[in-house]
Amino acid sequence: MQAKTVVVKLGTSVITGGSQFLNRAHMVELVRQCAELKQRGYHLVLVSSGAIAAGREQLGHPSLPKSMATKQLLAAVGQSHLIQVWESLFSIYNLKIGQMLLTRADLEDRERFLNARDTINTLVEHNIIPIVNENDAVATTEIKVGDNDNLSALVGILCGADTLVLLTDQPGLFTADPRNNPDAKLIREVSTIDETLIKIAGGSGTTLGTGGMATKLQAADIARRSGIEVIIAAGSADNVILESVSSSPCGTRFLPLPESLENRKRWILAGPAASGDIVIDDGAVNALQRKGSSLLAKGVTEVNGEFARGEVARIVNQSGTLIAKGLVKYSSEDMIQIQGMHSKEIGEVLGHDYGSEIIHRDDLVMMQD
Repeated sequence: MQAKTVVVKLGTSVITGGSQFLNRAHMVELVRQCAELKQRGYHLVLVSSGAIAAGREQLGHPSLPKSMATKQLLAAVGQSHLIQVWESLFSIYNLKIGQMLLTRADLEDRERFLNARDTINTLVEHNIIPIVNENDAVATTEIKVGDNDNLSALVGILCGADTLVLLTDQPGLFTADPRNNPDAKLIREVSTIDETLIKIAGGSGTTLGTGGMATKLQAADIARRSGIEVIIAAGSADNVILESVSSSPCGTRFLPLPESLENRKRWILAGPAASGDIVIDDGAVNALQRKGSSLLAKGVTEVNGEFARGEVARIVNQSGTLIAKGLVKYSSEDMIQIQGMHSKEIGEVLGHDYGSEIIHRDDLVMMQD
């Protein structure tokens, strides 16, 4: 029986305990649970936030201007400091770690995506625990994933994880913001992420991290579409990592979709950022969702943004709701000319023809259940 792979994402508030310093006492408790998980035969990958907080600690919390350069300075100092702390704590249990620093650019290119996948899987196969973070020391806004919640979902896709555990300063997803509403109740299990659930998600509980509950919902949706079970739970709860792989996990459990995506579609979902939007009519929405069809020019009503042939675009309905993502066969310039037309007219209008579909079904990832 193949060993199951668990990705554990640790937010800044979890490893600092909400303070301005790394909480080593709690970090070693998390490491103890990871060691026990390894003893049970699980493969393990950590996505660790906290590089900037670690940099501030290492420099004695200096007064610095608020700028991208300052964040990159703190991340450059903090990345090495943070990984040294993790290395010292895991060595207590004779466990080896390996650091991986990623940006979106590493995931957008298909070859670099596969290289990153090979690296993380090779580390796991050699009983080394990968500790992943965004490469904040060099990443700019254009190439950042943006938060470690979504990064952890992409890492889960990279390593073919069975479970993604998002540890935060909240016990899970509630029916309302528990900080403002005493009647808010914990949602134990989620099978569908809809607009109502998205509206429930509040902001971040602390000023230390970058991801609130909304980003955790985004991460959960990405992961479960790749067949990954997702748990959102409090990082301070007793044995939270071990409980998360039990039959009755603490926190909120998001069920994976029954039909997992093949590898190419996982890359479309995880890698390239969408360059523009293709607006489609209700008939096209129905054809995509109910009939499993490809997207044809006939169903396109509007094209927004600029994209080249082979890039990823978002497919949205008339209300702007995201329906799917896919690799386009035609540029935005071409698509504006052929929107609403029958497929047989494409060659006549453009003078060239890349096929009857705007996006083939094999290059399309549905984003609505």
